[in-house]
Amino acid sequence: MDLTLSDEQRLLRESADRFVAETFTSEHRKKAANDPLGYSPAIWKQFAELGWLALPISEAHGGLGGGAIEIGLLMEAFGRGLVSEPFLSTVVIGAALVAECGTEAQQQVILPKVAEGALTLAFAHSERAARFDLGHVDTTATKTVDGWLLSGSKIAVLDGASANQIIVSARVANANGASGKLCLFLVPAGAPGLTLRDYARLGGGRGCNLDLRDLQLPADALLGDGQDVLPAIETVVDRAMAALGAEAVGIMQTLLDTTLEYTKIRKQFGRPLSANQVIRHRLADVAMQVDEARSMALRAALMANAEPVARSRAASGAKAKIGKCARFVAEQAVQLHGAMGVTEELDIGAYFKRLLAFDTLFGGSAHHYRRHAALSGRAHA
Repeated sequence: MDLTLSDEQRLLRESADRFVAETFTSEHRKKAANDPLGYSPAIWKQFAELGWLALPISEAHGGLGGGAIEIGLLMEAFGRGLVSEPFLSTVVIGAALVAECGTEAQQQVILPKVAEGALTLAFAHSERAARFDLGHVDTTATKTVDGWLLSGSKIAVLDGASANQIIVSARVANANGASGKLCLFLVPAGAPGLTLRDYARLGGGRGCNLDLRDLQLPADALLGDGQDVLPAIETVVDRAMAALGAEAVGIMQTLLDTTLEYTKIRKQFGRPLSANQVIRHRLADVAMQVDEARSMALRAALMANAEPVARSRAASGAKAKIGKCARFVAEQAVQLHGAMGVTEELDIGAYFKRLLAFDTLFGGSAHHYRRHAALSGRAHA
């Protein structure tokens, strides 16, 4: 298999690396952490001008038709800068759900707006009792004369408070009152009956929990034609995990580079830390973990369009392995910086926190080891 990047992919990686290095400085991150939105609308506009928001959207809907590899290159650069803009929630997840589930009319309205930076999206799916089971949804949607009535609660909604529209998953109640198919609904920001509890996410960005109390929606709020959307959600979340894996690799590479440089200038007993053979061995172990994580993220991206079982195995395998590698790299970076590693004076602590947050998004390593084992059993049955 030829894994050489094309000229367009190399240009994308170089431009993203350059933009992130020049824009996302320590001062910028500290300012963004205190912003109610959690990101800069001016930079979001620049993302649109650079074509990044249009990257995975089809050309028929105003996009560039890029794939998981291009998304991975961009997300790895975002990891190096601890970018907090809602690219994952709006483009990787939200726009993908519209592309997978929406009608042609909905796609023609929503996707071009996402590509030009005029519309941000969030995906409200996780619930307290679900424990990362994508099929466990207690939120209900009841058909009414005028449209739909939604009731339920969601947690850990990425960038939900700043989104223009929230894509909410709910079980459609059957005629006998029992829950039936899983469907998605477009809920505009500020809709009556929608209550948000916003909070700062570990490592940057914002999240929220939301309650839906007799939330009334028009009939066209249903995304798609009413078919069960669980397979589409699984597809989009698997691809999102591949993108998150690439972001984690960017963070880990930055921690390695920063720690390597620090051990060269930090002296102890009159000589640099890097002169100590034990320190060199620890740095070599960190470098090996970064390379292993990069390989798993690439594999997940390459399998993004494979048949469902193979795709999900690759995604869960990457999430589990990268989570384990990320914790090792983060802990080593903090330890090798000594007490300075946990202060706000250095960026090490911020990168450490983002990697801890990575391990909880869409399930940690233990959950995905179990999912990978179950999928392997299905594949060999």
